[in-house]
Amino acid sequence: MEYRRLGGSGPRVSAVCLGTMTFGQQNGEAEAHSQLDLAVERGIDFIDTAEMYPVPARAETSGETERIVGNWLARQAREKLVIATKVAGPARSLEWIRGGPLALDRANIRAAVEGSLRRLRTDYIDLYQLHWPARNQPLFGQLPFDPARERDCTPIRAQLEALAELVEEGKIRHVGLSNEQPWGLMEFVRLARDSGLPRVVSVQNAYNLLNRVYEYGMSEITLREDVALLAYSPLAFGHLSGKYLADPAAHGRLTEFENFGVRYAKPGVRAAVERYAEIARRRGMSLTALALAFVYSRWFVGSTIVGATSVAQLAENLDAWHRRLDEDTLAEIEQVHQLHANPAP
Repeated sequence: MEYRRLGGSGPRVSAVCLGTMTFGQQNGEAEAHSQLDLAVERGIDFIDTAEMYPVPARAETSGETERIVGNWLARQAREKLVIATKVAGPARSLEWIRGGPLALDRANIRAAVEGSLRRLRTDYIDLYQLHWPARNQPLFGQLPFDPARERDCTPIRAQLEALAELVEEGKIRHVGLSNEQPWGLMEFVRLARDSGLPRVVSVQNAYNLLNRVYEYGMSEITLREDVALLAYSPLAFGHLSGKYLADPAAHGRLTEFENFGVRYAKPGVRAAVERYAEIARRRGMSLTALALAFVYSRWFVGSTIVGATSVAQLAENLDAWHRRLDEDTLAEIEQVHQLHANPAP
């Protein structure tokens, strides 16, 4: 496994991160702990979770993922692991989380941190992320941007000031964003630099063969401002495993949960997956390996977040780390991308 420093001043983490959003919904505690054990055995020291997990988000299971991770973490050498979690933002109708939540203000961020620390059974969080912006912004494939949806929100400076207090208290060590766009990321960077507030070291956005929009605008910020991408959904909610090609009703998140993964239900997804699957067949590898190897190889990716519903599936995802795509394969991928660019942004 390779290890990389996030954002120059951030934590040093494994280039593959274990995502946990299935823990407590599709995976019970014993299964989840087996995945965590395998990940550590294979060199992963970076674990990502969130206060609202598991997904789909429900009042009955809210916080269960952090609790499961915390029970495992209590038996580990804490200082050898990098634990990332997230505070839920407003405008998602999660009434069971702090009444909405209605804002990413000081009170909400502090309450979220305190809750995560209790569930994770730790004294500090290595990387604390804002799960999605407080301001009006299209989220999770809900494009385009709509000015008519403008709403009051906590200013970015106030969000950073709230995080700064928690850094000073030692409750969080580094700050990151998630599901951000170029304007928001640059505003966080600018305000931190101009006001001596915590520097954003990472941004966790979707990135895969069906959704490469990070390359247009965000990747330049990665280079010039030293903010690493934590790439989530590298298999596009299972589409890039190929299982839905053979059987659109195959068991998985997309078929088990209603209205889940809307961005991957768009026209053009199947045609693109078919073309990528053909490349994988010609190269004698699984579509899973092709898709993951592609994301693993991108220069702007600090770490790739992989999740699984079984230990066997996780092992396959980790095996793909050792795959290297040659120039001819990468050229074929680019040809498909030109014809089927970002069908699931």
